[in-house]
Amino acid sequence: TNPGFVVRITQAGLDYAHQQGIAVLEKELAQLKMPDISGDFRIRRVGKVRYEISRLDLRRFHLPYSRISLVPNVGLQVSISNAFAEVDGNWRVKIYFIRDHGSFDLKVENIYIKINLKLGSDTSGKPTIDTSDCSTRISNVRVHFSGKFGWLYNLFHSAIESRFRKILESKVCENVVSSVRRDLQPYLRTLPVTARIDAMAGIDYSLVAPPTTTAQSLDVDLKGEFFSLAHRSAVPFPPLALAFPPDHDRMVYFGASSYFFNTAGFAYHGAGALVFEITDSLIPKDIDFHLNTSTFSAFIPQLEKMYPDMLMKFRLSASSAPFLNIGPGGLSLKPVVDIQAYAILPNSSLAPLFLLSLVSNVSAVIDVKSGHIVGSLKVGR
Repeated sequence: TNPGFVVRITQAGLDYAHQQGIAVLEKELAQLKMPDISGDFRIRRVGKVRYEISRLDLRRFHLPYSRISLVPNVGLQVSISNAFAEVDGNWRVKIYFIRDHGSFDLKVENIYIKINLKLGSDTSGKPTIDTSDCSTRISNVRVHFSGKFGWLYNLFHSAIESRFRKILESKVCENVVSSVRRDLQPYLRTLPVTARIDAMAGIDYSLVAPPTTTAQSLDVDLKGEFFSLAHRSAVPFPPLALAFPPDHDRMVYFGASSYFFNTAGFAYHGAGALVFEITDSLIPKDIDFHLNTSTFSAFIPQLEKMYPDMLMKFRLSASSAPFLNIGPGGLSLKPVVDIQAYAILPNSSLAPLFLLSLVSNVSAVIDVKSGHIVGSLKVGR
Protein backbone atom coordinates (compact mmCIF):
# COMPACT_ATOMS: atom_id res chain seq x y z
CA THR A 1 0.00 0.00 0.00
CA ASN A 2 1.08 3.58 -0.47
CA PRO A 3 2.44 5.46 2.56
CA GLY A 4 0.73 8.43 4.12
CA PHE A 5 4.00 9.75 5.52
CA VAL A 6 7.60 9.35 4.36
CA VAL A 7 10.89 10.14 6.10
CA ARG A 8 14.03 10.52 3.99
CA ILE A 9 17.46 10.47 5.63
CA THR A 10 20.37 11.48 3.42
CA GLN A 11 24.08 10.73 3.77
CA ALA A 12 24.50 14.11 5.47
CA GLY A 13 21.90 13.07 8.06
CA LEU A 14 23.70 9.78 8.67
CA ASP A 15 27.00 11.63 9.09
CA TYR A 16 25.42 13.78 11.78
CA ALA A 17 23.80 10.90 13.65
CA HIS A 18 26.43 8.17 13.36
CA GLN A 19 28.47 9.23 16.40
CA GLN A 20 25.82 7.84 18.73
CA GLY A 21 25.87 4.47 16.97
CA ILE A 22 29.65 4.32 16.97
CA ALA A 23 29.71 5.06 20.70
CA VAL A 24 27.44 2.05 21.28
CA LEU A 25 29.61 -0.16 19.04
CA GLU A 26 32.78 1.01 20.80
CA LYS A 27 31.27 0.11 24.17
CA GLU A 28 30.17 -3.30 22.88
CA LEU A 29 33.58 -4.15 21.43
CA ALA A 30 35.27 -3.18 24.70
CA GLN A 31 33.38 -6.06 26.33
CA LEU A 32 34.86 -8.72 24.05
CA LYS A 33 35.58 -11.95 25.92
CA MET A 34 38.74 -13.60 24.65
CA PRO A 35 39.57 -17.27 25.30
CA ASP A 36 42.73 -18.58 26.92
CA ILE A 37 45.50 -19.57 24.53
CA SER A 38 47.93 -22.46 24.88
CA GLY A 39 50.34 -24.21 22.56
CA ASP A 40 53.83 -25.40 21.79
CA PHE A 41 56.64 -23.57 20.06
CA ARG A 42 60.11 -24.80 19.13
CA ILE A 43 63.04 -22.41 19.38
CA ARG A 44 66.31 -23.24 17.69
CA ARG A 45 69.02 -24.25 20.15
CA VAL A 46 66.54 -23.95 22.99
CA GLY A 47 64.03 -26.66 22.28
CA LYS A 48 60.33 -27.10 22.78
CA VAL A 49 58.48 -24.40 24.69
CA ARG A 50 55.02 -24.92 26.21
CA TYR A 51 53.10 -21.70 26.86
CA GLU A 52 49.71 -20.67 28.28
CA ILE A 53 48.04 -17.26 27.96
CA SER A 54 45.15 -16.61 30.36
CA ARG A 55 43.00 -13.97 32.07
CA LEU A 56 42.87 -11.77 29.00
CA ASP A 57 41.45 -8.33 29.76
CA LEU A 58 40.59 -5.96 26.90
CA ARG A 59 41.29 -2.59 28.51
CA ARG A 60 39.94 -0.47 25.68
CA PHE A 61 38.80 -0.57 22.08
CA HIS A 62 38.98 2.81 20.37
CA LEU A 63 37.40 3.66 17.00
CA PRO A 64 38.89 6.98 15.86
CA TYR A 65 37.77 6.88 12.20
CA SER A 66 34.33 5.59 11.28
CA ARG A 67 31.55 6.15 8.79
CA ILE A 68 28.00 4.96 8.21
CA SER A 69 27.14 4.88 4.52
CA LEU A 70 24.22 3.80 2.37
CA VAL A 71 24.23 0.46 0.57
CA PRO A 72 21.64 0.39 -2.26
CA ASN A 73 18.96 -2.30 -1.86
CA VAL A 74 20.51 -3.51 1.41
CA GLY A 75 20.62 -0.88 4.13
CA LEU A 76 23.60 0.59 5.92
CA GLN A 77 27.32 -0.09 6.06
CA VAL A 78 29.44 0.67 9.11
CA SER A 79 33.12 0.99 8.19
CA ILE A 80 35.90 1.55 10.72
CA SER A 81 39.57 2.16 10.02
CA ASN A 82 42.74 2.67 12.07
CA ALA A 83 41.08 1.37 15.22
CA PHE A 84 43.26 0.10 18.05
CA ALA A 85 42.90 -1.98 21.20
CA GLU A 86 44.97 -2.81 24.27
CA VAL A 87 44.93 -6.14 26.10
CA ASP A 88 46.48 -7.28 29.38
CA GLY A 89 46.90 -10.85 30.56
CA ASN A 90 48.98 -13.46 32.31
CA TRP A 91 51.36 -15.98 30.81
CA ARG A 92 52.89 -19.23 31.96
CA VAL A 93 55.72 -21.07 30.22
CA LYS A 94 57.66 -24.32 30.53
CA ILE A 95 61.06 -25.07 28.92
CA TYR A 96 62.43 -28.44 29.96
CA PHE A 97 62.45 -28.18 33.72
CA ILE A 98 62.24 -24.39 33.79
CA ARG A 99 58.89 -22.90 34.71
CA ASP A 100 58.02 -19.23 34.88
CA HIS A 101 55.02 -16.91 34.76
CA GLY A 102 54.29 -13.20 34.52
CA SER A 103 52.18 -10.62 32.74
CA PHE A 104 52.12 -9.17 29.25
CA ASP A 105 50.89 -6.15 27.30
CA LEU A 106 49.30 -6.50 23.89
CA LYS A 107 48.71 -3.63 21.47
CA VAL A 108 46.49 -4.19 18.42
CA GLU A 109 46.77 -1.46 15.79
CA ASN A 110 45.33 -0.68 12.35
CA ILE A 111 42.08 -2.59 12.80
CA TYR A 112 39.70 -2.38 9.85
CA ILE A 113 36.06 -3.42 10.31
CA LYS A 114 33.26 -3.44 7.74
CA ILE A 115 29.68 -4.36 8.71
CA ASN A 116 26.64 -4.45 6.41
CA LEU A 117 23.25 -4.07 8.11
CA LYS A 118 20.19 -5.27 6.20
CA LEU A 119 17.04 -3.27 6.99
CA GLY A 120 13.54 -4.69 6.65
CA SER A 121 10.09 -4.87 8.23
CA ASP A 122 7.91 -7.60 9.72
CA THR A 123 4.21 -8.33 9.26
CA SER A 124 3.24 -5.92 12.05
CA GLY A 125 5.05 -3.01 10.38
CA LYS A 126 7.95 -2.91 12.83
CA PRO A 127 11.52 -2.45 11.55
CA THR A 128 13.93 -5.37 11.42
CA ILE A 129 17.71 -5.42 11.19
CA ASP A 130 20.31 -8.11 10.62
CA THR A 131 23.95 -8.36 9.58
CA SER A 132 24.34 -9.39 5.95
CA ASP A 133 28.14 -9.23 5.92
CA CYS A 134 31.00 -8.59 8.36
CA SER A 135 34.76 -8.59 7.89
CA THR A 136 37.70 -7.64 10.09
CA ARG A 137 41.34 -7.13 9.19
CA ILE A 138 44.18 -6.42 11.63
CA SER A 139 47.50 -5.16 10.31
CA ASN A 140 49.66 -5.01 13.42
CA VAL A 141 49.76 -6.90 16.73
CA ARG A 142 52.57 -6.30 19.22
CA VAL A 143 52.99 -8.26 22.44
CA HIS A 144 55.54 -7.67 25.21
CA PHE A 145 56.18 -10.16 28.01
CA SER A 146 57.55 -9.21 31.42
CA GLY A 147 59.08 -11.68 33.84
CA LYS A 148 62.30 -13.35 34.90
CA PHE A 149 62.95 -14.71 31.41
CA GLY A 150 60.97 -12.09 29.53
CA TRP A 151 63.77 -11.65 26.98
CA LEU A 152 63.46 -15.34 26.11
CA TYR A 153 59.68 -15.32 25.71
CA ASN A 154 59.83 -12.31 23.45
CA LEU A 155 61.76 -14.56 21.01
CA PHE A 156 58.57 -16.39 20.10
CA HIS A 157 56.23 -13.43 20.23
CA SER A 158 55.48 -13.77 16.49
CA ALA A 159 53.62 -17.03 17.09
CA ILE A 160 51.60 -15.45 19.88
CA GLU A 161 50.85 -12.39 17.82
CA SER A 162 49.59 -14.51 14.94
CA ARG A 163 47.25 -16.41 17.26
CA PHE A 164 45.95 -13.16 18.75
CA ARG A 165 45.34 -11.68 15.33
CA LYS A 166 43.22 -14.63 14.19
CA ILE A 167 41.25 -14.75 17.42
CA LEU A 168 40.49 -11.03 17.39
CA GLU A 169 39.49 -11.01 13.73
CA SER A 170 36.95 -13.77 14.35
CA LYS A 171 35.76 -12.45 17.71
CA VAL A 172 34.98 -8.93 16.49
CA CYS A 173 32.49 -10.06 13.85
CA GLU A 174 31.17 -12.80 16.10
CA ASN A 175 30.44 -10.22 18.79
CA VAL A 176 28.89 -7.72 16.38
CA VAL A 177 26.55 -10.31 14.82
CA SER A 178 25.60 -11.58 18.28
CA SER A 179 24.95 -8.06 19.55
CA VAL A 180 22.70 -7.18 16.60
CA ARG A 181 20.64 -10.37 16.98
CA ARG A 182 20.67 -10.49 20.78
CA ASP A 183 20.16 -6.81 21.61
CA LEU A 184 19.23 -4.63 18.64
CA GLN A 185 16.71 -6.86 16.89
CA PRO A 186 14.74 -7.72 20.09
CA TYR A 187 14.72 -4.01 20.95
CA LEU A 188 13.20 -3.14 17.57
CA ARG A 189 10.44 -5.68 18.20
CA THR A 190 9.43 -3.74 21.33
CA LEU A 191 9.02 -0.43 19.49
CA PRO A 192 5.39 0.77 19.28
CA VAL A 193 3.91 1.54 15.87
CA THR A 194 0.91 3.49 17.16
CA ALA A 195 0.69 6.49 19.48
CA ARG A 196 -2.09 8.26 21.34
CA ILE A 197 -2.61 11.84 20.16
CA ASP A 198 -5.29 12.91 22.64
CA ALA A 199 -8.42 11.50 24.30
CA MET A 200 -10.08 10.92 20.93
CA ALA A 201 -7.53 9.91 18.33
CA GLY A 202 -4.27 8.05 17.79
CA ILE A 203 -1.88 7.65 14.87
CA ASP A 204 -0.54 4.55 13.16
CA TYR A 205 3.04 4.98 11.92
CA SER A 206 3.87 1.36 11.13
CA LEU A 207 6.03 0.57 8.12
CA VAL A 208 4.10 -0.27 4.95
CA ALA A 209 7.25 -1.61 3.25
CA PRO A 210 10.90 -2.28 4.11
CA PRO A 211 13.09 0.84 4.12
CA THR A 212 14.46 1.67 0.68
CA THR A 213 18.11 2.60 0.29
CA THR A 214 19.80 4.21 -2.67
CA ALA A 215 23.24 5.74 -3.06
CA GLN A 216 21.84 9.10 -1.88
CA SER A 217 19.19 8.40 0.74
CA LEU A 218 17.27 6.06 3.02
CA ASP A 219 13.47 6.34 2.57
CA VAL A 220 11.13 5.04 5.29
CA ASP A 221 7.49 4.61 4.21
CA LEU A 222 5.06 4.94 7.14
CA LYS A 223 1.32 4.29 7.21
CA GLY A 224 0.59 7.79 8.53
CA GLU A 225 -3.03 7.07 9.46
CA PHE A 226 -5.09 8.69 12.21
CA PHE A 227 -7.78 6.59 13.88
CA SER A 228 -10.47 6.93 16.54
CA LEU A 229 -9.57 5.46 19.92
CA ALA A 230 -13.19 4.60 20.68
CA HIS A 231 -13.79 2.63 17.50
CA ARG A 232 -11.22 2.07 14.78
CA SER A 233 -12.91 1.59 11.43
CA ALA A 234 -11.60 1.20 7.91
CA VAL A 235 -10.80 4.44 6.12
CA PRO A 236 -13.22 4.84 3.16
CA PHE A 237 -10.52 6.14 0.79
CA PRO A 238 -7.13 4.73 -0.25
CA PRO A 239 -3.76 6.46 0.15
CA LEU A 240 -2.54 8.09 -3.03
CA ALA A 241 0.96 7.65 -4.40
CA LEU A 242 3.43 10.03 -2.77
CA ALA A 243 6.24 11.13 -5.06
CA PHE A 244 9.29 12.66 -3.39
CA PRO A 245 11.26 15.35 -5.23
CA PRO A 246 14.81 14.23 -6.13
CA ASP A 247 16.46 16.36 -3.43
CA HIS A 248 19.31 15.18 -1.20
CA ASP A 249 20.92 18.43 -0.03
CA ARG A 250 19.48 18.48 3.49
CA MET A 251 19.89 15.96 6.29
CA VAL A 252 16.25 14.90 6.67
CA TYR A 253 13.09 15.30 4.57
CA PHE A 254 9.48 14.69 5.60
CA GLY A 255 6.67 14.06 3.14
CA ALA A 256 2.95 13.92 3.96
CA SER A 257 0.19 13.06 1.51
CA SER A 258 -3.42 14.21 1.65
CA TYR A 259 -4.21 10.77 3.15
CA PHE A 260 -2.30 11.74 6.30
CA PHE A 261 -4.44 14.86 6.84
CA ASN A 262 -7.73 13.37 5.64
CA THR A 263 -7.56 10.41 8.01
CA ALA A 264 -7.20 12.95 10.82
CA GLY A 265 -10.38 14.70 9.66
CA PHE A 266 -12.14 11.33 9.31
CA ALA A 267 -11.10 10.20 12.80
CA TYR A 268 -12.02 13.45 14.58
CA HIS A 269 -15.31 13.73 12.70
CA GLY A 270 -16.22 10.18 13.68
CA ALA A 271 -15.36 10.96 17.30
CA GLY A 272 -17.64 14.01 17.26
CA ALA A 273 -14.79 16.44 17.80
CA LEU A 274 -15.58 18.75 14.87
CA VAL A 275 -18.24 20.64 16.80
CA PHE A 276 -17.65 24.20 18.00
CA GLU A 277 -19.89 26.51 19.98
CA ILE A 278 -19.77 30.31 19.82
CA THR A 279 -21.37 32.48 22.47
CA ASP A 280 -21.35 36.19 23.15
CA SER A 281 -18.66 35.75 25.81
CA LEU A 282 -16.17 34.68 23.09
CA ILE A 283 -16.49 37.99 21.21
CA PRO A 284 -13.84 40.58 22.15
CA LYS A 285 -15.20 43.39 24.30
CA ASP A 286 -13.86 46.11 22.01
CA ILE A 287 -16.04 44.90 19.11
CA ASP A 288 -19.45 46.54 18.88
CA PHE A 289 -21.22 43.34 18.00
CA HIS A 290 -23.14 40.97 20.24
CA LEU A 291 -24.74 37.60 19.75
CA ASN A 292 -28.32 38.40 20.70
CA THR A 293 -31.73 38.48 19.07
CA SER A 294 -31.69 42.29 18.92
CA THR A 295 -28.63 42.25 16.62
CA PHE A 296 -30.01 39.55 14.32
CA SER A 297 -33.52 41.03 14.18
CA ALA A 298 -32.16 43.31 11.44
CA PHE A 299 -31.98 40.19 9.25
CA ILE A 300 -34.84 38.19 10.76
CA PRO A 301 -37.45 40.61 12.27
CA GLN A 302 -39.41 37.77 13.93
CA LEU A 303 -36.56 37.06 16.37
CA GLU A 304 -37.09 40.23 18.38
CA LYS A 305 -40.82 39.54 18.64
CA MET A 306 -40.50 35.86 19.63
CA TYR A 307 -37.41 36.14 21.85
CA PRO A 308 -36.91 39.79 22.81
CA ASP A 309 -33.35 40.81 23.79
CA MET A 310 -32.08 37.30 24.47
CA LEU A 311 -28.53 36.01 24.05
CA MET A 312 -27.81 33.56 21.27
CA LYS A 313 -25.53 30.58 20.73
CA PHE A 314 -24.15 29.20 17.47
CA ARG A 315 -23.14 25.55 17.13
CA LEU A 316 -20.86 24.83 14.17
CA SER A 317 -20.52 21.23 13.04
CA ALA A 318 -19.18 19.45 9.98
CA SER A 319 -21.83 17.30 8.34
CA SER A 320 -19.03 15.26 6.76
CA ALA A 321 -15.31 14.87 7.31
CA PRO A 322 -13.34 17.68 5.64
CA PHE A 323 -11.34 16.53 2.62
CA LEU A 324 -8.03 18.13 1.72
CA ASN A 325 -6.57 18.06 -1.77
CA ILE A 326 -2.85 18.65 -2.39
CA GLY A 327 -1.83 19.64 -5.90
CA PRO A 328 0.80 21.64 -7.77
CA GLY A 329 -1.12 24.84 -7.06
CA GLY A 330 -1.19 24.31 -3.29
CA LEU A 331 -3.77 23.04 -0.81
CA SER A 332 -7.52 23.17 -1.31
CA LEU A 333 -10.33 22.39 1.10
CA LYS A 334 -14.08 22.40 0.50
CA PRO A 335 -15.68 22.12 3.94
CA VAL A 336 -19.42 21.70 4.51
CA VAL A 337 -20.40 23.40 7.76
CA ASP A 338 -23.81 23.42 9.44
CA ILE A 339 -24.49 26.43 11.68
CA GLN A 340 -27.36 25.94 14.12
CA ALA A 341 -28.52 29.10 15.92
CA TYR A 342 -30.23 29.01 19.31
CA ALA A 343 -31.84 31.53 21.63
CA ILE A 344 -30.79 31.14 25.25
CA LEU A 345 -34.00 31.25 27.32
CA PRO A 346 -34.14 32.69 30.86
CA ASN A 347 -34.07 29.14 32.31
CA SER A 348 -30.83 28.47 30.28
CA SER A 349 -32.57 26.07 27.92
CA LEU A 350 -32.07 26.48 24.17
CA ALA A 351 -34.67 27.33 21.57
CA PRO A 352 -33.65 26.49 17.97
CA LEU A 353 -33.92 29.46 15.64
CA PHE A 354 -32.48 28.64 12.20
CA LEU A 355 -29.99 26.35 10.44
CA LEU A 356 -27.45 27.41 7.81
CA SER A 357 -25.54 24.97 5.64
CA LEU A 358 -22.39 26.54 4.18
CA VAL A 359 -20.09 25.23 1.49
CA SER A 360 -16.91 27.19 0.83
CA ASN A 361 -13.73 26.81 -1.18
CA VAL A 362 -10.57 27.40 0.83
CA SER A 363 -7.17 27.33 -0.88
CA ALA A 364 -3.69 27.94 0.44
CA VAL A 365 -0.21 28.25 -1.00
CA ILE A 366 2.66 27.37 1.37
CA ASP A 367 6.33 28.21 0.94
CA VAL A 368 9.52 28.49 3.00
CA LYS A 369 11.51 31.71 3.09
CA SER A 370 14.56 32.33 5.30
CA GLY A 371 13.81 29.24 7.33
CA HIS A 372 10.21 30.25 8.08
CA ILE A 373 6.99 28.71 6.75
CA VAL A 374 4.98 31.36 4.91
CA GLY A 375 1.86 31.22 2.81
CA SER A 376 -1.34 32.82 1.62
CA LEU A 377 -4.92 31.81 2.29
CA LYS A 378 -7.87 32.44 -0.01
CA VAL A 379 -11.47 31.81 0.99
CA GLY A 380 -13.92 31.49 -1.88
CA ARG A 381 -17.67 31.90 -1.96
